[in-house]
Amino acid sequence: MTDPDDIGALLGADGPFARELPNFAPRLAQQVMARAVQHAIAECEALIAEAGTGTGKTYAYLVPAMLSGERVIVSTGTKALQDQLFFRDIPKVRSVLGARLKTALLKGRANYLCLYRLDQTVREGASFDRNQATQLAAIRAWSARTRRGDRMELAEVPEDSPLWLRVTSTPENCLGVECPFYDDCHVIAARREAQEADLVVVNHHLLFADLALKQEGFGEILPGAQAFILDEAHQVPELAGQFFSQSISARQLTELAQDALAECNGVTGAISLVLEPVEALQEAVRKFRLAIDSLPARGPFHELLRRDGVPAALRDVSEVLAALTDALASQAERSRGLMNVHERAVHVSERLDRITETSSEQDVRWYELFPRGFALHATPLDLAAPLRAMRERTHAAWVHTSATLSVAGQFDHFARQLGLDDPQTLSLDSPFDYARQALCYLPEGLPDPAMRDYTDRVIDATLPVLEASNGRAFLLFTSHRALRRAADLLADRVPWPLFVQGNAPRHQLLEEFRHSGHGVLLGAASFWEGVDVAGEALSVVMIDKLPFAAPDDPVLQARLEALEQAGINPFMGWQVPSAAIALKQGAGRLIRDVHDRGVLMLCDPRLTSKGYGKLFLKSLPPMPRTRDVADVRRFFELAAPVETIPSPLRGKG
Repeated sequence: MTDPDDIGALLGADGPFARELPNFAPRLAQQVMARAVQHAIAECEALIAEAGTGTGKTYAYLVPAMLSGERVIVSTGTKALQDQLFFRDIPKVRSVLGARLKTALLKGRANYLCLYRLDQTVREGASFDRNQATQLAAIRAWSARTRRGDRMELAEVPEDSPLWLRVTSTPENCLGVECPFYDDCHVIAARREAQEADLVVVNHHLLFADLALKQEGFGEILPGAQAFILDEAHQVPELAGQFFSQSISARQLTELAQDALAECNGVTGAISLVLEPVEALQEAVRKFRLAIDSLPARGPFHELLRRDGVPAALRDVSEVLAALTDALASQAERSRGLMNVHERAVHVSERLDRITETSSEQDVRWYELFPRGFALHATPLDLAAPLRAMRERTHAAWVHTSATLSVAGQFDHFARQLGLDDPQTLSLDSPFDYARQALCYLPEGLPDPAMRDYTDRVIDATLPVLEASNGRAFLLFTSHRALRRAADLLADRVPWPLFVQGNAPRHQLLEEFRHSGHGVLLGAASFWEGVDVAGEALSVVMIDKLPFAAPDDPVLQARLEALEQAGINPFMGWQVPSAAIALKQGAGRLIRDVHDRGVLMLCDPRLTSKGYGKLFLKSLPPMPRTRDVADVRRFFELAAPVETIPSPLRGKG
């Protein structure tokens, strides 16, 4: 018999999970983590738990969360992981535990069908092409049978279809209680369920959007909770930066102008007052974009203001936006739609003033250019303070977990980014036998990564590995330029099917790669994490360079300068740890199952030529290393354990 009060024992060999779930394998690391999460929730502590791939961290936090008797919010990295948790993992755990608790799935507003906007789109009778007309018919049919209204249910309409923008709402265009479909609103229903639930599953975007809104005093979407569990927590620093920023874009300004005109329909005399400032705003946005056209794709705000004509063009945008806001103010009482668009104009105008006029030592002001637009931002220089304040307001336990949070066994970098002072920490190794299942290959003779022919040389070094593995590879690149060059080089040189990021949607590329059996997939940033291909279909992961952040990132540059002023080496104190965590994510694509075998090929010569290279290697799973491609061939030819391979770099570290 197991002790019902011992969380770890529930997950042990004699526990209910082992008895009731087929293929459940008891893991000591999982039990240790479950006890740590239970303690953190009970004591309202902050916990950082790094759990290697295969540890079973999902059950390790779900079991104590469900048995805590407290309201818990679980936040994941993506909407796909949300669905996996809610529809697969939670029902299994709840069934085994016999737990009687309410659970809810909550996503951002844009994920739910808006019945009012669907009705408007159908009524407008816009001239859609055949493809969009078919998609609209599918959405209408689905709208009559869906209970949740979650667009993920409707796979036949692609996630990036422009039609979704027409049939979902935004905070700005929602009519609220005045909507004729309010009683059947999917967003309201999802939020109501979340408010009443014991366990709510969200994603990081929604979590931080809500917490940032609460900070601004706009109210609370998510229910108050006694514990927050953040899975894939390595994503949190970057996401938090987005949500604690002030931003404004050309798209927001032009959509405001278009929506202002649309709301004048049916309101006598409104269009005559609004048309002129709307057209003036559209023209001012166009002229400002032209004025900054020759600037780099992104940079600090002061560089933008140095250009001739840019300050005047920006002032014009601000002035005509103010004129539009005044015109809308005079009409705001005449309809709910005009009131909404006026409130939007006020908020956009305030945000623009804040970004352009406020020079604060706490913020980094910067810009981005897009082919037809731009964005202006003010991002906090240090996220630790707002994140610390946010956690303190909740008076809750905060559990941060991922397979990649430490650098060479230390959590200092992650804790510093999040403002976690003296957190509880836990490091749990993967149960996979990397000494037998994997080999790390560091090819010799590659040039400095800054050399022009570097990608060509990397592909030359990769081809013998692909021959040994018969394809079955992920080739991961730190830039899209290198990816495209590699795709060109491989197009006529390999017999295996090539799958290149950008040629098809991510999920489609992955599905086709899995089914191909011997494919070679070339990916950049989005393929470095959250991709799970177990089995023989993936037997090689090649990484072209150490994933240092782009040097043209103005926020990064400002943070590095601040570290230097504080007496911290910015390269070793920030850039290396961040890149080491990113490298761990990419390398983690290789071994996803106890039966997987594969080769991790790391091409960057700095791993062995620079002192900091040891820090990267120490952060990876303990696998044998070699510099001889013959060992790679032998690995794939022989069923013998990897540890028998003679190698000048064989050993752990």
